[in-house]
Amino acid sequence: MSPTSPRPSAAQENLVRQAGRALARHGLVHAYGHCSMRLDQGHFLVSPAKPLGLVGDEDSCSVVPLEGPLPDGVLGEVRIHREIYRRRPEVGGVVRSMPPRVMTLGTARITPKPRHGFGSYFAPQPPLWDDPQLLRDDVQAAALAEQMAAARAIVMRGNGAVTAGGSLEEAVVLTWYLEDAARVEFEARAAGIAEGGVILGEAEVAQRATWSGAILDRMWAYLTTPQR
Repeated sequence: MSPTSPRPSAAQENLVRQAGRALARHGLVHAYGHCSMRLDQGHFLVSPAKPLGLVGDEDSCSVVPLEGPLPDGVLGEVRIHREIYRRRPEVGGVVRSMPPRVMTLGTARITPKPRHGFGSYFAPQPPLWDDPQLLRDDVQAAALAEQMAAARAIVMRGNGAVTAGGSLEEAVVLTWYLEDAARVEFEARAAGIAEGGVILGEAEVAQRATWSGAILDRMWAYLTTPQR
């Protein structure tokens, strides 16, 4: 961390670690995946460069500036987070994940349509980054962020997904929603009912894709509380 970088609070570091462990607990990441939260207009805090399910309370997160090179020890694909934060001041959290059903559909160049409530948050459907390679240079990361534009998620062909939310909590919840939308899409196609199935209309999406009624808080609590 450079002398001009903000020093994250213990609560902020704990939040990033908690988010990473929640993603791992629910099978949304495995050996690969990372998450981050915005600290200020010029910096964000990213999870440790290790499998998120193995992150301990002693593992430090890294402060990443929006300008200049990535700090030593930060994973190459964290460039994706940086490019999203640069373009979207409303974004407070980013998750790079490997959800199984999202991955399966992505190999066929399919992204889920809004067939149920959770899918409505991504209407009309997430864009597809049609390249299975890792993104480890600034040009590719910038191109993905440009294609994602204002969407809440982008699916990467055979390579997982990226979600962006107003907070890290929101980005984590959106990752779970995206995987559930992919589950419904997959199962509807497997059952042969997708073509005749109902897709939520614009008005239905506008009403359903809401955070009111503690929807975000309840899902965050579910994802971050170890099951008994």
